[in-house]
Amino acid sequence: MRALFFALGMMCAGVSRGQPGLWHAGVWQPPPGHQQVPIWPGEVPDAGLVTGPESTVTVNKLVAGKPWVAVGHVPRPTMTVYSPTGRNTGAAVIVFPGGGYNVLAIDLEGTEVCERLASRGIMAVLLKYRVPFTGPHWEADCRCHRDAKAPMALQDAQRTLGLVRARAAEWHVDPHKIGVLGFSAGGHLVADVSTHWDHRAYTAVDAADTVSCRPDFAVALYPGHLLEKTTREFELNPTIPVTRDTPPTFLLQAVDDPVDPVENALVYYIALKKAKVPVELHLFERGGHAFGLRRTKSPITDWPRLMEQWLGAIGVVSD
Repeated sequence: MRALFFALGMMCAGVSRGQPGLWHAGVWQPPPGHQQVPIWPGEVPDAGLVTGPESTVTVNKLVAGKPWVAVGHVPRPTMTVYSPTGRNTGAAVIVFPGGGYNVLAIDLEGTEVCERLASRGIMAVLLKYRVPFTGPHWEADCRCHRDAKAPMALQDAQRTLGLVRARAAEWHVDPHKIGVLGFSAGGHLVADVSTHWDHRAYTAVDAADTVSCRPDFAVALYPGHLLEKTTREFELNPTIPVTRDTPPTFLLQAVDDPVDPVENALVYYIALKKAKVPVELHLFERGGHAFGLRRTKSPITDWPRLMEQWLGAIGVVSD
C-alpha cells in the first residue's frame, strides 16, 4: 500500500515515475452517450478542503496490456448513469473507483465496470468522488497513515445512494435493490458507507437526503484501510462498526496482493460473519492488485461471473 500511495503522490506532484504520462487540466468526461451531473445542488460540504483544477493522466503501467486513466484533484463530485442495455433487472450499483483516496482509476475501476454491469441489465452509477485525502490515506511526507480532515468521500457516497433511491421510479430501479461496488480505497468506501448509513455525515440539503442511504448489498474488491487503528493483530478497524444491519457483502482478494494485504478482506469477513450478515468471500493465491475486470491468465479476473452468481443467489437479479 505504501509503495502505491507514494507513486500516486509523486504523480500528483507532477513527477514522472515509470513514464506515467503528463497531467492535463480539465474536467474528466465520460464516454460518448453518457453525461455526468453534480451530486450537490450548491456548495459541497466542507468546500475548500479539496481544491482544483481537476486533472487527468494516462498511466502507462499496463494492466492486461492497456494503460489506465487517473483523475486527480476533484473538488466537485459527479455521478454518471449507465442505463441497462437490453432487459432491465431493476437493480442498480454505484461504483467507487480506487486510487488510495489520492486519485481515481476512472476507467480501470470505473467506466469499464459500469459498462459490464449495464450489459447485464443492471443500472450502473459511476461516482467521481472527491480526491485527494478525502478518506484514510498514506502520506509520503511523513510516511504515515492519516485521516481525512472531513469524511468527504463518505459524504459523496451517502449523497449518491440517496439520490439514486429518490429517483428510483424515474430510473426504473427497484429502491430495495441498490448496491455499492468498490476497489481498493473504493472497497474501503464500500465498507464505510455499509456501516455509516443511519446518520448523514453532512447537513441535509434537499429531499434526497431524507431517504435511506443504506446499500441493499455491497461488493468490496481488494479493499484497504481495514487493518488500521487496531491494537492487536487480525482485528478490524474500529471505524467500521459492523452490525446485523450491515448489508449482504461479496468480498474478493488475492493472497499475494502487494498493496492491500489479504487480511483486509479476512477481518471484514469475520466481523460480518459474527454479526450474522450474509457474506461470501473469494480468495485466490495469485492475482496481485488493481486488475479491475480486465481479463488476464489469472483466475481471479473471472470475478465478475462469481459476483453475478452471488447477485442471483441473494435475489438481486434472476435468470
